[in-house]
Amino acid sequence: MSSGTYNAKSITVLEGLEAVRRRPGMYIGGVDKTGLHHLLWEIVDNAVDEVMNGHASRITVTLHADGKTISVADNGRGIPVDAHPKTGTSALEVIFTTLHAGGKFDNDAYKVAGGLHGVGASVVNALSKSLVVEVRRDGLAHEQRYRRGKPLGPVERGEPVRGTGTTVTFTPDTDIFQDLSYDTSLIAERLEVKTYLNKGLVIAFVDQKNKTSVEFRHDGGVADFLDSVNAQRADQRVATPFVLEREDEVSGLRCHLALAWTEATDEDVRSFVNTIPTRDGGTHELGLLGAVGTAVSRFMETHDLVKKGLEIKREDIREGLTAVLAVCVREPQFQGQTKGRLNNPEVKAQVESLARPALENFLLKNKSVGDAIVARVIQSARAREASRAAATQVRRKTPISGRLNLPGKLADCDSGNPDHSELFIVEGDSAGGSAKQGRDRDFQAILPLKGKVLNAEQAGKAKVLDNKELTDIASAVGCGVDEPYDPARLRYGKIILLTDADSDGHHIATLLLTFFYRHMPGLLADGRIFLACPPLYKVTWGQDTSWASDDAARDRILAKLPKNAKPNVTRFKGLGEMPAKLLYETTLDPARRRLLRVMVPSDDRPYTERTMSDLMGKEPEARFKFIMEEAYTAKDIDI
Repeated sequence: MSSGTYNAKSITVLEGLEAVRRRPGMYIGGVDKTGLHHLLWEIVDNAVDEVMNGHASRITVTLHADGKTISVADNGRGIPVDAHPKTGTSALEVIFTTLHAGGKFDNDAYKVAGGLHGVGASVVNALSKSLVVEVRRDGLAHEQRYRRGKPLGPVERGEPVRGTGTTVTFTPDTDIFQDLSYDTSLIAERLEVKTYLNKGLVIAFVDQKNKTSVEFRHDGGVADFLDSVNAQRADQRVATPFVLEREDEVSGLRCHLALAWTEATDEDVRSFVNTIPTRDGGTHELGLLGAVGTAVSRFMETHDLVKKGLEIKREDIREGLTAVLAVCVREPQFQGQTKGRLNNPEVKAQVESLARPALENFLLKNKSVGDAIVARVIQSARAREASRAAATQVRRKTPISGRLNLPGKLADCDSGNPDHSELFIVEGDSAGGSAKQGRDRDFQAILPLKGKVLNAEQAGKAKVLDNKELTDIASAVGCGVDEPYDPARLRYGKIILLTDADSDGHHIATLLLTFFYRHMPGLLADGRIFLACPPLYKVTWGQDTSWASDDAARDRILAKLPKNAKPNVTRFKGLGEMPAKLLYETTLDPARRRLLRVMVPSDDRPYTERTMSDLMGKEPEARFKFIMEEAYTAKDIDI
């Protein structure tokens, strides 16, 4: 505990762009390779905003010979250089030195834009060792130079020039970034995507370091993009793609959509908002998926294509779907400055209202296309009901092989040896999706749960048997509820509870342990139940990355760093926020993960029985007493 005095002098006020340099992770997500490239995306997105609003048609990105300096030039209107009425300084200087300053806060200068918070240009300036802005406007050239966010002088007026536009040249600061090496293939890929999303736009990428150059232009728009995606995936297409380009007259939302069904067993939706890639989806994706599900279902009902006894679910309709969705929204609400997810609630209905009737009409006018899609959907439904993964269980050497009614949402593994297979019981469909994509399907099965399960301590046996989530667990594991424990009936050698590393996740894990303790105690006695330990924090410093499962572990990691270190600390909101690859590396990979085995020793049974009854039972008095006696031990409470 600090012995210093805490008063008004203890409060630090960061002036200008100092906050950006002190906490860069808040603005660019980190100071690793992702953060380095984010600087370029911010400047490119500003140039693309000019394109989207009809003021530019060409962008040139140049990686200079030193491999560290990058220039972005456009033929747009040019950033204003006249004096700002409020500050009295050039508008150019205001934009590059002031957070939340820009032309994107009203609809006069930009109807739609990817840059919304007015921090992109100033953040890049703050995190650059040097930055030069050249503006061609009103027949004259203008230039201003900066160093680590501070202007080296006023805007200088140069010689007369033709045309208009802006060129930004910057060199990231080595005091902030440990490695200034760019991924040129990633840059080229990202720039080409911009040309798919803006018909007629030409983007040139000049790599002076490697002496190469390439120019991108795709007049086919998202339809060309979809063709490229499917070609890369090498999945055979089922039917002719559906393409839509339409604007909602009321909201002004523009929707460009191309989708097709393939023979693949997954869905691949690439979504964008104002040309910004939304890797984590959002309300626009939800609107699209809702439109697809409803349109295909109505087509099947209209033509009486639903087979009797076969239940068609939305997941069957979406299996094999590949889509490119690009929307332009006037006032988008992104999740954070890195803009990974769209949060506007109204966009879901807007996208659905544009896409659903158009897709329905397309299917009705092209019945052969609709029939091919429906055949694909029925194939998926039949495979799900038979459980494509569970079909491999015919090879399992257990007495109950082929007789289990496996849960439909179980993503089973291929291994036929229970001693080498694992079942992950995962909190939520979102986390379940990441786990399914990241797992090793040879021996890892995934069973997602929907929310918090029934408290088995307060429910009778009849209610437990009537609860679908709990009976799904029993069916997947292979041991019946309240039946004598027989290891030979197990379908998996390890049952691993995978929940978020927060209070809700701990509560769900506790409810599951209560169920196993009361109704499948043999699993605990045999040491078959484990708790996964997903990270709550990611701590990066330079090239080093560490993971912490709680606050104490995070503090221990930070304490080991040098005093002058500027680590980037990221707190995961939940397993569903983690990319599949990252979830595997930190939590699923047997070589790197950490598991806690849960057991109840026979000599500890009375204490466990009392604890379970007190904390999970119907009577609240015991819990009240426990809280009153132990409250002093609580330091940080996650509410």
